[in-house]
Amino acid sequence: MARFGFLSTYPPTRCGLATFTAALAKAIVADGRNEAIVVRVDDLVPAGPAAPAPGVRMAGHLRPGDPAGRSIAAQQLDDSDLVVVQHEFGIYGGPDGEEVIDLLTQITATRVVVLHTVLAEPTEHQRTVLQEIIELADAVVVMTRAARAIIAAQYSLSEDRLWLIPHGVDPRPVIAAHPSPRPVILTWGLIGPGKGIEWAIRALAEIAPDDRPLYRVLGQTHPKVLMDQGERYRTQLESLAANLGISDDVEIDGRYQDAPALAAQVAAATVVLLPYDSREQATSGVLAEAVAAGKIVIATRFPHAIELLSDSGILVSHEQPAEITQAIEQALHDPNQAVLARALAQKFAGDNSWANVAGRFEALLSDAADEAVCR
Repeated sequence: MARFGFLSTYPPTRCGLATFTAALAKAIVADGRNEAIVVRVDDLVPAGPAAPAPGVRMAGHLRPGDPAGRSIAAQQLDDSDLVVVQHEFGIYGGPDGEEVIDLLTQITATRVVVLHTVLAEPTEHQRTVLQEIIELADAVVVMTRAARAIIAAQYSLSEDRLWLIPHGVDPRPVIAAHPSPRPVILTWGLIGPGKGIEWAIRALAEIAPDDRPLYRVLGQTHPKVLMDQGERYRTQLESLAANLGISDDVEIDGRYQDAPALAAQVAAATVVLLPYDSREQATSGVLAEAVAAGKIVIATRFPHAIELLSDSGILVSHEQPAEITQAIEQALHDPNQAVLARALAQKFAGDNSWANVAGRFEALLSDAADEAVCR
């Protein structure tokens, strides 16, 4: 039996790192052979107490700007065989989250850092922070080939310490959905500026009314966006649809969707659309789940999309509604697109299941421990 420690945001915090950590920890303890402890990172967005899963123990709570808390967190995580640190620049305290460096220096257990954001052109300070994090880690995990290439080229890291482990996917419960005479284009996930939904709405307006699909947007406003800006972005999207005369063709649903409800929505969709503005998004859990569900995916050319959709799906340029219009029409009228999507899903869902991803982290445990001894 091994004990895995996790440093990350965690549900009920609603962000990609939190859901990733919960799914990975659950998969690691699923067969009863392992244990998981979590030190939950407080990103200062009110979320309520964590609700651990069976086999997952909440060990502590880390707040930004708390040196004593970092020392306590290190002690709690040291009660592990492998400490898995989920890294984003925005969740730890200090400029570019530099407080995590102090914490890493105090952890004596084997340390693995999972990089959720890998920037091709970081600022000088971001590069310095990440370089120090990498030097302290016994192993570094990235989730795409593009991210691995950037880390290998820009940072001093030996090949045996750099691991490529893909983002996991969970088989969703299959719920029968009433067939709809009208195709549904679906975008889901936490929303806010940068999601590019305005470009999708503009693209929809260019489709003839008789052929226009329904565009459904599911997701709450990102908690940090809600704190800073309220529902301004959602209101702007609704106003844009009204000004373009397509309010009846756009549904923006801000209710929280539990797993069965979301599974039903995904099952009912014809196409999943990810019109993100980011040119550097190294990893997208929504993209991975959409591919695993066998959906036709239209996405802008961010690195993870380029990697997953090179042989299936449709890639479009950023902030170009005309290309999105063309892509939607292609997806709805070319039956080969659905065939390709289903073929990719059959292999992808198995290879990237959370059970397989957890197995890779278990293999990493012995490998990283050996590397730590050699360093």
